[in-house]
Amino acid sequence: MPRRQFLRGAGVMLALPILDAMVPAFSRAAQGAEAQQNGHGADGTPPRRILAVCNNLGLLPDQFFPTQSGRDYAPSPYLDVLKDYRNDLTVFSGVSHPDVDGGHPADNCFLTAAPHPGRGGFRNTISLDQFAAERLGHLTRFPSLTLGVNVAQGQRSLSWTGAGVLIPCEEKASEVYRQLFLQGTPEEVEGQVRRLQLGESIMDAVAGQAKELQRSVGARDRERLDQYFTGVRELEQRMTMAQEWEHKPKPKVKAPMPLDPASPREYMEKVRLMYDMARLAFETDSCRFISLLLDSVNSPAIEVDGKSMSDGYHNLSHHGRSPEKLAQLKTIDEWHMKLLAELFGNLKNVREGDETLLDRSMILYGSNLGNADTHVTTNLPTLLAGGGFKHGQHLAFDKDHNYPLPNLFVSMIQRLGIESDKFASSTGTMRGLA
Repeated sequence: MPRRQFLRGAGVMLALPILDAMVPAFSRAAQGAEAQQNGHGADGTPPRRILAVCNNLGLLPDQFFPTQSGRDYAPSPYLDVLKDYRNDLTVFSGVSHPDVDGGHPADNCFLTAAPHPGRGGFRNTISLDQFAAERLGHLTRFPSLTLGVNVAQGQRSLSWTGAGVLIPCEEKASEVYRQLFLQGTPEEVEGQVRRLQLGESIMDAVAGQAKELQRSVGARDRERLDQYFTGVRELEQRMTMAQEWEHKPKPKVKAPMPLDPASPREYMEKVRLMYDMARLAFETDSCRFISLLLDSVNSPAIEVDGKSMSDGYHNLSHHGRSPEKLAQLKTIDEWHMKLLAELFGNLKNVREGDETLLDRSMILYGSNLGNADTHVTTNLPTLLAGGGFKHGQHLAFDKDHNYPLPNLFVSMIQRLGIESDKFASSTGTMRGLA
């Protein structure tokens, strides 16, 4: 079966997933050429949320990790910047995703933990935010938001569907603001509803052809098609819910529309604006699951404190112990911590019943690289703030034989109220986190 096999409906072609039956066609092609609501709980408590942030060049390990473990740890230089929120966060060492290797490509697996992303034929799996959005995303106008700073579009994202498809990042804070808070005219609203209805009709049109195709392929392909069309049907259900939201007024906020920085060199201002958008989305309960990829690999010589770094962010990360490069990286990393502290403070200033917005929001911050200079994907710098956990500690695991980071994801999933004891390569919940 050629890869160009499509299902056709309403004049639109719906591409199929890669099936075993297509492999011979792939082989032949390779020989000829190069591959071209209100949402509160039943007890009336405010909802819980997740913001997951990955800086794909990480942090200088000796400046991030404390030397002592437990609740009496002395803060590292970077954690000292977050000292006002010590009891609101837990820092982890000796954690990683089992079998996630490959250096830079591992950022695509930061929220999926899919193994061996650098190998040929790699196929990603569902990300933490999408796993949650599939179950609870219908409660808000936007099931999830996928954000990015300086992202290499089409190559990198933290968010992946159940079928392993990349969800592109939105890089403009102004566009996020527009989607969240600017109401279209009645004509624009009706136009959007018609587009959503058209999407449903296309899926209905291909349903009969899908059944016919399933009868003509092998058992493994039938199973794969089953998963694929289940995903299509879930999308159709989301579109039905989206139609209902189109007729509901968007929330009003006092914050003005942000002005997008003109240059990727204004990296830190871009990060700040995306944190602001995440906070506003949480505060208005417009969305509860947000991913944010800080694509430092794709960033130029950025500006910090009004001064331009001497080299591109990526080149600085390969410091080779150069004192000049290390000093600049330390300045960059400290600004990351300052912006995190600002985010924590802003979340903590918003009350939700007897708690704060930070208490109700899980803020995961980390990296796919334990040391960008050597591209290692073990001993990942990771912290979790908020979410109602008992924080104020350094959970230190074996730096040579790492503890599975997906266990933290299971703890986060369960904190959302989702009954699940497994995510990716997890072996349970995060030990020591209550």
